[in-house]
Amino acid sequence: MSDKLGSSRREFLQASTALSAGMLLSSAVASRAYAAPNDTIRIGVVGVGGRGRGAAVQALSTEGPIKLVAVADAFPDELENGLQSITKALGDRAKDRVAVDNDHKFVGLDGFEKLLTSGVDLVVLATPPGFRPRQVEAAIKAGKHVFMEKPVASDAAGVRQVLEACKLAKEKNLKIGVGLQRHHQAHYLETIKQLHDGAIGDILALRVYWNSGGVWDPRRTREQCKSEMEYQVRNWYYYNWLSGDHICEQHIHNLDVGNWVMNDYPIECHGIGGRQVRTDKKYGEIYDHFAVEYTFKSGAKMFSQCLHQANCWHSVTEHAHGTKGYSDVSAGSITSGGEKWRSKRGGKDPYQQEHDDLFAAIRNDMPYNEGENGAKSTLTAIMGRMACYSGKLITWDDALNAPMNLVPADLSWDAKPGTLPNDKGEYMVPTPGQTKPY
Repeated sequence: MSDKLGSSRREFLQASTALSAGMLLSSAVASRAYAAPNDTIRIGVVGVGGRGRGAAVQALSTEGPIKLVAVADAFPDELENGLQSITKALGDRAKDRVAVDNDHKFVGLDGFEKLLTSGVDLVVLATPPGFRPRQVEAAIKAGKHVFMEKPVASDAAGVRQVLEACKLAKEKNLKIGVGLQRHHQAHYLETIKQLHDGAIGDILALRVYWNSGGVWDPRRTREQCKSEMEYQVRNWYYYNWLSGDHICEQHIHNLDVGNWVMNDYPIECHGIGGRQVRTDKKYGEIYDHFAVEYTFKSGAKMFSQCLHQANCWHSVTEHAHGTKGYSDVSAGSITSGGEKWRSKRGGKDPYQQEHDDLFAAIRNDMPYNEGENGAKSTLTAIMGRMACYSGKLITWDDALNAPMNLVPADLSWDAKPGTLPNDKGEYMVPTPGQTKPY
């Protein structure tokens, strides 16, 4: 045990690149999108809400010449507020790294299309997840590197679209980063390396949680919006076609860690869930709790919980149980054979590190693609949602090949979303045993 867990920090750092298997894809294609270390990388940000602002600042804090030259958002107020926040957060660096004139501010649901023609080299996609598949596909076809937030889709059709875009990115030597930042967090990398090296033997079970009090309340009333589409986009978290429900939007982080520990994806799942606390019609159609049991082909189980309820047991953690011991992965600790080991932790903020790694790959022309793992961990969350909504057992193939397409073909302010309220403004909430899985 001591030998197995005593690898040095230097050995860990040398191995960390190989550890993120899923994120690096080999490519024999000659570089067509290489930015030399001293080249200025021009970035555009699509969606400048909270996460978009953070991702923009992190991208603009990487090494080497870099400049924000274009911004797009569905709403003019969000665009201006977001750009001001980015500039303020950068401080003195903003004068060299932010150069967005009025001709490069794009408003509307089609703003990202205009941004792609504005001379950017890389796009940050931080819009609601339902928009992500079309945007990443368009960005890759336009020859742009991509950083996209998680989850990468809200339905099976979107996952398939992202997987195809990832293949095209590989052919075009374009880099894709995904906001699953634990893959860039020192103690996760170090701990999971130990688990892959057999520190607790064969993994038998995982427990993963995102149990919390919930997120922001709806930001606009229906009376404050000009259309149903605007109302839902303003309050995007509460509609499946936009967010994928909170099992996708948040819990994907923990499910992704479970997949990473297993170095695999589940073959089937079943679960239960519902809506007991957030019952007001303003909360749209999503659940406030899920519990899912996933099975991997090894027979190992992943027991998953996510909760948005106040005054309950809250935990955002991941745990692994093996034939020789136990690991609190989120804490970076392992207990095996009577001995205890703990990661040295430390390291750079993982939100910054994921951008450092992506931009280093661009500048050094290294293969880098986190999109496939991002899509498959997104599908892990989607299949859990499908199982809970329907009350059925869902296989990986069921989920991947489902004809489900929640996102409307027409994304304009006057178009009708796939989910519409009744005459009381209430939305139909999925009912197990009645709701179809796909």
